[in-house]
Amino acid sequence: MNIPKHIAIIMDGNGRWASERNLPRIIGHQQGVKAVRNVVKACATLGVQTLTLFAFSSENKNRSADEISLLFKLFLSVLKQEIKKLNKHNVRLKIIGDLSFFSKDIQQAAVQAQAQLSENSGLTLIVAANYGGQWDIAQAAKRAAQDAVKGNITPEAITIEGFSNYLSLADEPAVDLLIRSSGELRISNFLLWDIAYSELYFTNALWPDFDSSELDKAIESFNHRDRRFGARKQEKC
Repeated sequence: MNIPKHIAIIMDGNGRWASERNLPRIIGHQQGVKAVRNVVKACATLGVQTLTLFAFSSENKNRSADEISLLFKLFLSVLKQEIKKLNKHNVRLKIIGDLSFFSKDIQQAAVQAQAQLSENSGLTLIVAANYGGQWDIAQAAKRAAQDAVKGNITPEAITIEGFSNYLSLADEPAVDLLIRSSGELRISNFLLWDIAYSELYFTNALWPDFDSSELDKAIESFNHRDRRFGARKQEKC
């Protein structure tokens, strides 16, 4: 089986999972954390190089203050609690997004967590928090423009490859497979540049129900795709 080097997942459906069970939404998010643990373990076992998870979009700031507060507390708790487990399994952690929106406690915990796991050589786990694909491209353009003004680069140096170096996933392999749970057929402003040639997989499973078997289905579907990256299919003689 061909294992994707880089899998990205839009983890959707925590709230609906809780609503279907007449439970508070935060319970759905807590169950979603368990699904994250299972998928990280499965990806590490399969030999996936990079796993990028959409944890908190820049648009999520429009949710209720109570839910945002609970999400922040959950995020901070997970950062502190999962470090030993991730380190034990040789997982490297990277957090992308505009972290200035989060509390100082969360920002500090994010820095410390990444530092503690920076020397690991196994699966690279990337968590996108307060992230948006448009934001990523805009901040990359700003940084490239600043370098041009300083004389560090010329405008001619801003090619597709050169521009990619300013993006959040500059040091990671291209996204091979993008998965979205919960049945929604949208990209939702996630990794807009990086998924240019990704294979897309949508499942009706709500995120708390997404497990290793669901991941296997996605990878099996990936293995039946004809990836041509814009080229025409070669005709058999």
